[in-house]
Amino acid sequence: MFEALLLTKAEDGTTQAAVTSIDEAQLPGGEVLIDVAYSTVNYKDALAITGKSPVVRKFPMVPGIDLAGTVLESSDARFRPGDAVVLNGWGVGETHWGGLARKARVKADWLVPIPRGLDARQAMAIGTAGYTAMLCVMALQNHGVTAATGPVLVTGANGGVGTIAIALLAKLGFEVHASTGRPQEAAHLQRLGAKEIIDRATLSEPGKPLQKERWAAAVDSVGSHTLANVCASLKYGGTVAACGLAQGMDFPASVAPFILRGITLAGIDSVHAPQTRRLAAWQLLAMELPRDLLDANTETIGLGAVAGLAPRLLAGQVRGRVLVDLARAP
Repeated sequence: MFEALLLTKAEDGTTQAAVTSIDEAQLPGGEVLIDVAYSTVNYKDALAITGKSPVVRKFPMVPGIDLAGTVLESSDARFRPGDAVVLNGWGVGETHWGGLARKARVKADWLVPIPRGLDARQAMAIGTAGYTAMLCVMALQNHGVTAATGPVLVTGANGGVGTIAIALLAKLGFEVHASTGRPQEAAHLQRLGAKEIIDRATLSEPGKPLQKERWAAAVDSVGSHTLANVCASLKYGGTVAACGLAQGMDFPASVAPFILRGITLAGIDSVHAPQTRRLAAWQLLAMELPRDLLDANTETIGLGAVAGLAPRLLAGQVRGRVLVDLARAP
């Protein structure tokens, strides 16, 4: 028996979350059994736990879209007991029991070896948010964006994706501008590497279809009017990597920036990204992400505190990354 955060649906349709003892035999199928050391609380996890969005496709469900730990058992030759592994996405925490439990059984194809230079704690301090941020940076670079091209905007700057995107881009020599609704966190964003702080209100309302050219590129985790205004404000040939919908999943934009300035909107999917891209992202994270900034950007909690934190995360009251230590008392 081991502890897990279990989601159930009540008769009135609401989602109930409780720390529960689970028998290993209850775990879903998969080739690899993992001793989970750490998981995290991402935006999608908070939606699942609160029931604010139909993230969970079947109940009961152990949430947690990512995990890091050690292989206990494996029927797949690629993994052996004792191997350190990380998992992001693949429907874990949505259709397959996820990482907010002391053990998980998953498909071998979903796993990535933790690269040299990172341990399980650091891998989850990065987590899906940091891995997504790296995919965004890779997309910008693949579209020719360099430090010499011009400043890069990061929206949702105080969130998990935003904070790590700032740290990565700054480490790579980019001039980073950070959009946030929490000006009191400006000093933290500047420590991560942001050179300019922008009030998110200047981007979150309906704007003109074509605006003053300000940024060479952007990483956007917000969507809706914010993404539309970012596109309208990109320099000629600019690229925005879009990976989130914190403001909304609508895109009230015009074709003007695309056909008059030749900009690119690059969609970032972290859930089903191919293995080669995942491996590349994790290798780059191990090499490029400053460890001191990672530690300063991370809060650690136990499993019992997860359900209470989820509403705060959705309300934009959580800074950076939240690490869940499964060894802590629930």
